Amino acid sequence: MSTPPALLWVRQDLRLQDNPALMAAHRSGRPVVPLFIHDDAGEHQWAAGGASRWWQQRSLRAFDTSLRKLGSRLVNRSGDTLVELQRVVAETGAGAIFWNRRYEPAVAARDRGLENRFRESGLEVGVSNSALLFEPESIANKSGKPFQVFTPFWRHCWQLEVAKPERFGSPRLVAPGRWPVGLDLDEMVRSTEARWSQKFDQVWQPGEETALTRLKEFSRDQVAGYADRRDGPSVDGTSRLSAALHFGEVSPRQVWEAVRKGGDAAGVFPANNGTRVFLSELGWREFAHHLLVHYPHTPEKPLREKFAAFRWASDPQGNRLRAWQQGLTGYPVVDAGMRQLWATGWMHNRVRMVAGSFLVKHLRLPWIRGAEWFWDTLVDADLANNTLGWQWTAGCGADAAPYFRIFAPVAQGERFDAEGDYVRRWVPELAGMPAKFIHRPWEASEGVLASAGVELGKNYPRPIVDHATARAEALAAFQQLKERP
Repeated sequence: MSTPPALLWVRQDLRLQDNPALMAAHRSGRPVVPLFIHDDAGEHQWAAGGASRWWQQRSLRAFDTSLRKLGSRLVNRSGDTLVELQRVVAETGAGAIFWNRRYEPAVAARDRGLENRFRESGLEVGVSNSALLFEPESIANKSGKPFQVFTPFWRHCWQLEVAKPERFGSPRLVAPGRWPVGLDLDEMVRSTEARWSQKFDQVWQPGEETALTRLKEFSRDQVAGYADRRDGPSVDGTSRLSAALHFGEVSPRQVWEAVRKGGDAAGVFPANNGTRVFLSELGWREFAHHLLVHYPHTPEKPLREKFAAFRWASDPQGNRLRAWQQGLTGYPVVDAGMRQLWATGWMHNRVRMVAGSFLVKHLRLPWIRGAEWFWDTLVDADLANNTLGWQWTAGCGADAAPYFRIFAPVAQGERFDAEGDYVRRWVPELAGMPAKFIHRPWEASEGVLASAGVELGKNYPRPIVDHATARAEALAAFQQLKERP
């Protein structure tokens, strides 16, 4: 009598290496049925946006290719998660199911229910941590409560041991005697892909192989200079691994090990400043998930409850929001970032902070509007990171930048894009502007503008708001909030 197979329920863990659920399924000695279920309803309001769906579909295709090299394949289904899991269990006679944990509140609650249901039905169930260095519930401050400030959180984590990544070295993954029916992945891609995201093929190549190559190159050639280069949006100074980490093409343990090789193994911060700074960015990712698990309301509501009463500006026709989304604010570094986002599904992190601050403090529009736009347009859209980033920018979350800290877009542009190369790439209307005026074209003379082919108000907008006025109005709104009982 043949051994009942094990289902490997695939989600955001699209890799062979250091994949705990895959390893557990393989070690069970059972034939393995890798299964992916498209279930937008099960993701509630945070189903994958257009850009991340583009990445997910190509990453699934790459993972299927890897599985086929092992004599296996990925089965794709669509529909209610519980219904489809039960159907595949019935179709295959599966005796076990393995998956890696997710942390989004609604998904985590659903998964706990599924785990209990399957255990009660007699299935062997294995749930592993694949996405983080540390389980959020295992980290607490001296009072036994969740951290809300990053520095003590990361100082605590730094003293903990990070598990070594596991290598999947088997040349084969045992296949079932009969495969369940699955949907054609290429057809699913064609039927669900947003037209505007199709151009991303010219920018990205999702998949585990590409992610591991990028990690190797970054840890070998670039991490030493990371601290000095990470804030320059016109240079290749960041890892660009955020989407690969979100979709599990590479694990945080793999990143940790590769980057830390040049550091101090004794457990203190590495002497190499670039390494130290980069690993702290990995720490912010851990902190974001720590907060999401302990404060599950934060994707929709501010952690600091008082900010729920903040007086946002009126934008009844949505004109200001659209100008920001389309990169037509009249502030070049903001517009460059928003256009880079639309064209590539990604924006440099320094510019994310500047553009986010502009939305919530210059335009005084709700941070949730920005979070929703980023959710749909970022290939690396991640609920924990997106929530932390926007609440940090708006001053209403954990360890947040104070609301009165308002990024001046001109000063930020001149500091981090001094020659204007980033603006020239993404705002071609300003390509002919001299560096002196490229971040403040409205101050240039008519002769300078004419020489550069710039007509303010015609081929490039004048500033949508005055910086000094917008700053004063934002501070006044914050003062009113402070004075509320």
